[in-house]
Amino acid sequence: MTVPASVDLPRIMIMSHFTTTDGAEIYFKDWGKGQPVLFSHGWPLSADMWDTQMLFLAERGYRAIAFDRRGFGRSSQPWDGHDYDRFAADIAELMTHLDLRDVTLVGFSMGGGDVTRYIARYGTDRVAKLALLGAVTPIFIKTEDNPSGPDRAVFDGIRAGLLSDRAQFIKDFATPFYGVNHGGKISDGVMAQTLQIALQASLKSTIDCVTAFSETDFRPDMATIDVPTLVIHGDDDQIVPLESTGRVAAAMIKGATLRIYEGAPHGFVVTHGDRLNADLLEFLKH
Repeated sequence: MTVPASVDLPRIMIMSHFTTTDGAEIYFKDWGKGQPVLFSHGWPLSADMWDTQMLFLAERGYRAIAFDRRGFGRSSQPWDGHDYDRFAADIAELMTHLDLRDVTLVGFSMGGGDVTRYIARYGTDRVAKLALLGAVTPIFIKTEDNPSGPDRAVFDGIRAGLLSDRAQFIKDFATPFYGVNHGGKISDGVMAQTLQIALQASLKSTIDCVTAFSETDFRPDMATIDVPTLVIHGDDDQIVPLESTGRVAAAMIKGATLRIYEGAPHGFVVTHGDRLNADLLEFLKH
């Protein structure tokens, strides 16, 4: 089919993948026009977790972009490269590929580490603002100098559960993720979609990323953040507890704003989606 030169096809129809310098194929969505907002998803999901936020912002004059992390969603499934330096490099190459400037980076859970490490390694020449949502920063696992984090045995159990029966493990994981066991109301459709998205990923990537998000120390990275930063966290987060992550990160980032969602679970992108959309829009405008 020949398209007249005068027709401005949406970017999503023109190109949805790019190849990284180490040969991985990264899938991305690119909706709308305007100041760019780049979303990095949580484990074990994909860019699809951001559809509501992307549509909301694109309809209000922003360019909303989300990608599938290597090994997840529609990106390729390389055997290695599941570490935050490589994840940050993938973001840097995507931003160069799309020539993004004055971008707001938004990272959820594991994705908060991606965008934080990007800033630490590549600076903020292209970055206007940062939002960390239920993020694993500054350090997740329990260590001698981080006694409030979960024990290593928790993450050993996750890896073992994935190896034994990934589908059932992810299905069960969604219950505390969305706070269903604390009275949260989530549709059967959301629960089914969460499992469907998670099972698109490589088992190897899914397991390797447990080590990456639990053991990576982002505390040195915090000092490199020099843009306005919004930290949002639920105070009933059973997956990434507020007191050992979000509250600490906000205290470490100069000038950061901490917004606590009362009663919200880890998956507040869904359970508190309207509130999150409004808070992101306000953050972008000011």
